[in-house]
Amino acid sequence: MPVTKCPRKVEPLWKGWDRKAQKNGLRHQVFAVNGDHYVGEWKGNLKHGKRESLKGLMASVGSEWGYGIQFFGPKEYYEGEWCNDQRSGWGRMYYNNGDIYEGQWQNDKPEGEGMLRLKNRNRYEGSWERGMKNGHGRFFHLDHGQLFEGFWVDNVARCGTMIDFGRDEAPEPTQFPIPKVEILDPDGVLKEALDKLMKPEEGED
Repeated sequence: MPVTKCPRKVEPLWKGWDRKAQKNGLRHQVFAVNGDHYVGEWKGNLKHGKRESLKGLMASVGSEWGYGIQFFGPKEYYEGEWCNDQRSGWGRMYYNNGDIYEGQWQNDKPEGEGMLRLKNRNRYEGSWERGMKNGHGRFFHLDHGQLFEGFWVDNVARCGTMIDFGRDEAPEPTQFPIPKVEILDPDGVLKEALDKLMKPEEGED
């Protein structure tokens, strides 16, 4: 009498491939169809922990936090701290035009104390708010040999003082140096001020 055997169930090949494709731990490089690539750690098929990624228009998958590097283009990238997929904490941003910002970040924008170094070596050191110069700061015009120190509101210098700073070493020094502000007769000015202060106004007893 012939013996009939039930065929064993064979798992489809795609299921095995899918298991192998689940990303956990460190993966050297994973590409997306739009040309983005990601190098770093994964957990449960989501980006997780330390990473280095090239990011185009597609948003990152997962909640990224901690310290990492994010590329926005061939020469534009950020290295520093992250919180909930946003630059937050200390970080350094390299821009395509050659500028570099180094300092504090919040909500993906410079916030707090930071320094912006321009491609021509000029730099701003001071306070930032909402990604703009706000508060006290100093702008070094190293190309002209001058330093402006004052107060900014939304990237506009509202008041401050300009002095010569490294003018002799500047590549394009200003034609005329900033004159030194001084009083020729400080004692006389003080005496005149005290006299006016002590003298009663006309019509007063």
